[in-house]
Amino acid sequence: MAIKEKEVLLGKSLSELTTWVENQGQPAYRGKQLYQWLYEKGATSLMDITVFPKQWRENQAENIIGRSQVHYCSTASDRTRKYLLKLADGLIIETVGIPTDKRLTVCVSSQVGCIMACDFCATGKGGFTRNLYAHEIIDQILTVQNDFGERVSNVVFMGMGEPLLNLPQVVKAIKSINEDVGIGARSLTISTVGLPNKILELAQHKLQITFAVSLHASNQAVREKLIPSANHYPLEQLLADCREYVKMTGRRVTFEYILLSGVNDLPQHAQELAQHLHGFQTHVNLIPYNPISEADYQRPSPERVSQFKKLLQQEKIAVSVRYSRGLDADAACGQLRASKMK
Repeated sequence: MAIKEKEVLLGKSLSELTTWVENQGQPAYRGKQLYQWLYEKGATSLMDITVFPKQWRENQAENIIGRSQVHYCSTASDRTRKYLLKLADGLIIETVGIPTDKRLTVCVSSQVGCIMACDFCATGKGGFTRNLYAHEIIDQILTVQNDFGERVSNVVFMGMGEPLLNLPQVVKAIKSINEDVGIGARSLTISTVGLPNKILELAQHKLQITFAVSLHASNQAVREKLIPSANHYPLEQLLADCREYVKMTGRRVTFEYILLSGVNDLPQHAQELAQHLHGFQTHVNLIPYNPISEADYQRPSPERVSQFKKLLQQEKIAVSVRYSRGLDADAACGQLRASKMK
């Protein structure tokens, strides 16, 4: 059985933790100590918090911080680390730590599996089990931070799951990541394949985050082939909602576009995409596909990627190429979990 959110301490604010310690018969100043041990020192159990009386800690055995266990970790040659984390109910999720010289980014999961079943995605091939609680999302960041021994600077919701299908817990996690873990809102990115009404629901929260839409197609026919849910959410309506998001938040939309050889990477696809995005406050991330054994799609040649980017630039579309990290460590979303669960 999953641990319920209300039973754990991770995700609570300073004031909530202060109230909690007072209810446990401890002085109010213990709230700040608990807060620091949770979010700064990465305590995984109350027994770790040595500033609290030992007897009191032992008496609090039923109260759980809400941390996961590292089930498996693989490290790629570029220092990217991919983790399988075991939750309280025994389910396994993925998270990734992506270091560079200037930052440490964590790619977090928002669900156990994914219901969207995108044709090119290893996670989608594995089905869906449940949503993650906010503390299970926050835990992923603290796990990576503890393991690398340095502060996380950026968080992207691009791991397992569709964040907008778990919006209440995702928003709660984002607020805690910002206010408690201390990562700036503009360094947080939510990525979605797009769901009717959900984009505007997210916009109503007025979060100063980066918002990314996994577009992956320049026309409805190709998008329906790649993303089954596109049958119920026409491309034109998706783009209209994205334009409204920009108006409501004042924040641009980033479009993720995985390039699949011979499928969506031809010159006509670049021209179609440009036509959709003219006069739109956007940025396009082109992502050369990272092949998985569960699908037959192939990675385009560097020349094809360069041509696609050049065609967008000629149409005055802001564009960059984002290459996958950790290619020698099952880099694609859901790939490591799928290989280890077999």
